[in-house]
Amino acid sequence: MSTSVTKELPDEEATMQFGKQLANLISQNGTEGCVIYLHGELGAGKTTLVRAVLQGLGYHGRVKSPTYTLVERYDVEGKTVFHFDLYRLGDPEELEFMGIRDYLDSSAYMFVEWPERGLGYLAPADVDIKLAYHGEGRRIECVSLTDKGGDCLKSLAGHDVKLQ
Repeated sequence: MSTSVTKELPDEEATMQFGKQLANLISQNGTEGCVIYLHGELGAGKTTLVRAVLQGLGYHGRVKSPTYTLVERYDVEGKTVFHFDLYRLGDPEELEFMGIRDYLDSSAYMFVEWPERGLGYLAPADVDIKLAYHGEGRRIECVSLTDKGGDCLKSLAGHDVKLQ
């Protein structure tokens, strides 16, 4: 049974609040690792959301989009977070050459932008997130695909994310 959460995010600050709430829930429910796929057009807020999650987990450094490097690794408060951006990936097989299997650590958190470009080489998602333009802001839809993802989203659905 999947869990779904949809929210309106009127501005970047709302996206940041949502990401920090997601980070808080990831930390609180004791989930060891999680694979999260991020979908959305260019500029929809995928990297902004990952930045907010990292800050919510306690990361204080610069968070940049891994558009050219394909992956950035962050070690935060005893957790490992991998942020993938597969936009420039020419062929999914390139993931094999870059050592994707080395990143498939069940205790790590993986955020994957443009996951459809890595089909067949990525770990299956626990949570699927879609960010879409909605007027001046964004709409975010999160759907759990596994029990692990469901546990996190049930907690998120039960919290009132303060959006102004």
